[in-house]
Amino acid sequence: MSDVPSTDSGSSDTATDCGPSFLQPMPPMGIYETLYAFQATFGEPMGTVGTHPWSQGFPRTEQIPGGPEMPTTVGVSSENLLYPKSWGMPALRERIASYYCKHYGASIDADNVMVFAGGRPALLSVLMFLENGIRVRIASTEYTPYYDLLHRLAVPFDLIESDQENRFCPPINSYTEPNPDHRTMMLLSNPCNPTGITRTGAEIDTLVAAASTPDCGLLIDEAYELFHDPPVSALSQIRDINQTNIFVIGAATKGLQSPGIRIGWAIAAKRHIKILGNFSSFGMGGVSHPSQCYALELMAEDRIEQVRSAIPAFYGSQRQRYGEAFEKMGLRLFTGDGGFYHWCQLPGGMTATELNDRLFPEGAAILCGNDCDMRRYGSLSPLRNFIRFSFGPLAPESFEEDIEILARALND
Repeated sequence: MSDVPSTDSGSSDTATDCGPSFLQPMPPMGIYETLYAFQATFGEPMGTVGTHPWSQGFPRTEQIPGGPEMPTTVGVSSENLLYPKSWGMPALRERIASYYCKHYGASIDADNVMVFAGGRPALLSVLMFLENGIRVRIASTEYTPYYDLLHRLAVPFDLIESDQENRFCPPINSYTEPNPDHRTMMLLSNPCNPTGITRTGAEIDTLVAAASTPDCGLLIDEAYELFHDPPVSALSQIRDINQTNIFVIGAATKGLQSPGIRIGWAIAAKRHIKILGNFSSFGMGGVSHPSQCYALELMAEDRIEQVRSAIPAFYGSQRQRYGEAFEKMGLRLFTGDGGFYHWCQLPGGMTATELNDRLFPEGAAILCGNDCDMRRYGSLSPLRNFIRFSFGPLAPESFEEDIEILARALND
């Protein structure tokens, strides 16, 4: 019997011995549909020895060249077995605030920081408490779960065209242009997942200036902050976050190479952090103390200095290496200079689904571009012949085999 998890969304009209389901249907996020299909074909889950996780959005979790060793133990006292505080461990909140103050010149303290079990719960919480009448403005090509979050929460949103015409880099004023009919929350990942497009300097200034006005806010997801040279954060441009509706989301998942500990954070005005913490007091119950203790180790000052140097250097080299090989294969690159993905258009009208059909038997998979389409047009998406290739988890020594497998699939 297959151990592939069911992809059935649990339709509420499915009859069982106890009648229809009490839960509304909920399909999985697009990447999981790819993983389920992969396992059904290959017979083993992605991540098994011998598979090639090009579809996966996680970094290497081992020491990388020039980087610090990963902590192998963490001390947990009896005090750490008590209920965690809703806003997060005070020592971790202070360390996060100190990090942004030192490296980005931010003017924040621990009361501007709340710890979550990853970046997505932070995004979910902010979106959940948006006031009625606020509309989200988001690019049409963006991080896959944004659509699911907005749709599930019934948050109204407007799309900015992000396509081949503008090389997936919409003009910054398409985010900031005021609308007299409603208030606007700008939502973007920076660097962008899936494209790697990175907003810096004057563009960040423009976003921050707009979000410092009464009718505009900014929810900026900086999970890939360190995967740009130099690292980039909107907090370098924010004078007083307490006077804004700006929310900066960070995480230990990517740059600190620890997706499994599920630690993320939101940085915002103190009045907003209080609201989010009040929600956690009954809705989430805080975050695991052992995970927060591990994050404290990850953010030790001597480690951070090495990380901020090693991550951009290693992943910049990987980006260049794979990008040059892809162009020689006939892939058209639209990749920016951040993140750990290549955003590519397939040659000859091939679709991403067709490519995966060829890759699955080889133990490999990519993320289909249509999963990053905020319109969710599926097989009719204009992104159907785009792929997101992740070099995040790949070891340098896998390069030759990766290229051989992809070349065979493209030319089969």
